[in-house]
Amino acid sequence: MDRVFKALADDTRRRLLDRLHEQNGQTLGELCEHIAMARQSVTQHLAVLEAANLISTVRRGREKLHYLNPVPLHEIQERWIDKFERPRLRALGDLKRRAEEAMSDKPSYVYVTYIASTPEKVWDALTDADLTAVYWGHANVSDWRPGSRWEHVRTDGSGIADVVGTVVESERPTRLVTSWAAPEHEGEPDRHSRVTFDIQPHADIVRLTVTHEDLDGEDELRAISAGWPAVLSNLKSLIETGSPLPQEPWLVPGL
Repeated sequence: MDRVFKALADDTRRRLLDRLHEQNGQTLGELCEHIAMARQSVTQHLAVLEAANLISTVRRGREKLHYLNPVPLHEIQERWIDKFERPRLRALGDLKRRAEEAMSDKPSYVYVTYIASTPEKVWDALTDADLTAVYWGHANVSDWRPGSRWEHVRTDGSGIADVVGTVVESERPTRLVTSWAAPEHEGEPDRHSRVTFDIQPHADIVRLTVTHEDLDGEDELRAISAGWPAVLSNLKSLIETGSPLPQEPWLVPGL
């Protein structure tokens, strides 16, 4: 929390966060266009924000994209604001969010978590059908080659896939990109969203960044904003302890 408050104390860093809030997923060059200082100085400010976990970075080809990570800000809100004015602020926050998202045709979502593991084990947990069945309630089935089809299959024996898509990029064990669609919309590319898993090792831990883009409006954003933290918490528990959480986290009331 100290790093977060220190990062927020600087006006330039607050403006960088504002820029990412207006348009997530910007390159260094795009961010520098609105900051009157050298690229090296902006890079140093971004490093402070990343160290505070206020932003995350994702590589796409030669570009390095920067994303706002709302988790630390949400924790500040819960600790210092919500408990005093929760009903009023929640209503205002919902109104503000609806107004902002109405300006964007396709919202996106980024989630970052840290796991005591290796990139290979995290990759396997995301792609192995048996492992995904344990912590996700669905089996992710594919050969995970670029261009291959993948399915998110129920584990009740019905063989029904609730999500289907195509493997866009597959670079074991650091990066996996897939398209996502409801089976009835598989042949409609404009109805597909895109999920990117970036796996970055650091000593004995891994930073897993999940980016879900091209979402179909507010309802889908709200659904995946509750779903991804639940699924990834279950994944983290399975990898670190050998067992998923004792109850399915997506069934917690209020999600």
